[in-house]
Amino acid sequence: MQQIRFVKEPKPINVSHDTYRRECMYTRGVHIPFDDFVGILEDMSEDTKLYFEFHNPGKQITPGTYLNGHAGLAKSIVNYYQNTKDMQVGSLIGQDFYVKII
Repeated sequence: MQQIRFVKEPKPINVSHDTYRRECMYTRGVHIPFDDFVGILEDMSEDTKLYFEFHNPGKQITPGTYLNGHAGLAKSIVNYYQNTKDMQVGSLIGQDFYVKII
């Protein structure tokens, strides 16, 4: 069974940001199982979903996909794991990060 995993990259990971037409470089990431990420998306508020789409337009939510993180997504991840898995994952708040769906 795969679990959420926090990663500190030795070299930056590039994730395309099609809205800004550039690559974003991240040294912090979180690898999230596909089923958990689907649950996170389902629990997101409408405003957070809109902002998520702004940062990740048209990206498929499939294993292997890299996504741009943002504050609203971090809060949604933290809330999901606290409320459904009784896990503390507060280290995402206030940091730039990428998400990899596993």
